[in-house]
Amino acid sequence: MSRLSRVSDTGVGRALRARVTGWLRGLREDLWTARVDPLPPSTWLRWLPHGLVCLAAFGVTLGGAGDMSNNGHLSPGLALMIAGGQGCAVVLGLWRPVPAWWLSLGLFLLGAATVRTRLGFDPETYTWPWTAAGIVAELFVLLLLALRVPTRAAVAALTLTWLATYGFESLWPWGSYDTTGVLAISLFTVVVILGSALRGRREARAQLVEQTTLTAEERARRTLLEERSRIARELHDVVAHHMSVISIQAQVAPHLVDNPPEELRENLAGIRQNALEALTELRRVLGVLRSEHPGPDEPFAGTGDGTTPHAPQPTLDRLDVLVENTRAVGREVVTDIRGERRPLPPGVELSAYRIVQEALSNALRHAPGARITVRLTYEPDGLEVEVVNGRPTGPPPPSTGAGHGLLGMRERVAMLGGTMTAHPWHWDGFKVTAFLPDTPPADTPGTDHRTTPRRGIS
Repeated sequence: MSRLSRVSDTGVGRALRARVTGWLRGLREDLWTARVDPLPPSTWLRWLPHGLVCLAAFGVTLGGAGDMSNNGHLSPGLALMIAGGQGCAVVLGLWRPVPAWWLSLGLFLLGAATVRTRLGFDPETYTWPWTAAGIVAELFVLLLLALRVPTRAAVAALTLTWLATYGFESLWPWGSYDTTGVLAISLFTVVVILGSALRGRREARAQLVEQTTLTAEERARRTLLEERSRIARELHDVVAHHMSVISIQAQVAPHLVDNPPEELRENLAGIRQNALEALTELRRVLGVLRSEHPGPDEPFAGTGDGTTPHAPQPTLDRLDVLVENTRAVGREVVTDIRGERRPLPPGVELSAYRIVQEALSNALRHAPGARITVRLTYEPDGLEVEVVNGRPTGPPPPSTGAGHGLLGMRERVAMLGGTMTAHPWHWDGFKVTAFLPDTPPADTPGTDHRTTPRRGIS
């Protein structure tokens, strides 16, 4: 039993020694460094604190030199050197707080020892070991130190300052002087506590801002991924529909020909089998995507308009129904179809429908009473979609949405290699313009939000 106790004690002792060694090593790194640590400008006062510190350093130099020269009976040159050094320590604390504290403490030791040798020859009393200028200088230095270094380093600096003060008063307990040790240590303790509290508050605010920024970035990233998944689900449904058509046509084709060759039957059977296998894989992927973020009011997150899982994805053929639904709520909607209307690739049709749908929803939500214009322009190489709402007739109601509708539009346009702009329009209106090419490039670079779309879209 005693052997186990010795082993346990040895393990605990080693852990304790390792912890103490690490703490002392960290403390040495904090207090034995000359690294630059500039005091940042104040949020509201900007550089005013720096100016006040420099003004205090000037006062410490003049007041300390006169006090030690006239009352401390030091030579003017030595008094100016000590007081000037204390003033320089105050200014140095704005950029290098640790070396400034060491300089201030060293000058305190030099000044206290030098002045003490002169006190026995004068019947008048003198404030010692800290002079008034020395107390002011040390207050500024300790405050600037506590604002930048960890609390343990500030407490260690305060402890060393207290030991130096107590040591001088213990070495020369008698003499014609008024002791300033208790007053100095009390004031130093107050400023260290104040500086550490301000530093902790500043770090807490910085962490809060950082956490808020990370949360906003994560929310935007998650929204982007969810929007991309929703778009992918819809486009996969379009592909699945066409694969089903290919499979059915491959199955029916042999019956449309009298005595079809065996090679034709085999090729059509192979086409049908490949289509069925591809369709199975698509459904498997769709099942994973649909179950990832199911909505309570929709069978899966792909349609977004309450359609059933087996319903086809909407195209521009349903644009009139979408517009009529908007008019049914009392809004004036004008449609303008320009160019020769023709069938477009399913992805373009679906994206154009979704862009119009989201733009109409935004107009209903943010521009009550405004007139809405939906314009589709069929160009030789694609489709231009434009949705403009005029000035609202009343204040918009509080919005409960996530505010990511434009993000979804841009993702759809970027996926097809098109361009898009969304910006305020005349008289408090809003305009969304997108160009969707009917032959998207193989490597879509993404939507450029900084450039102006083609064909004079502003």
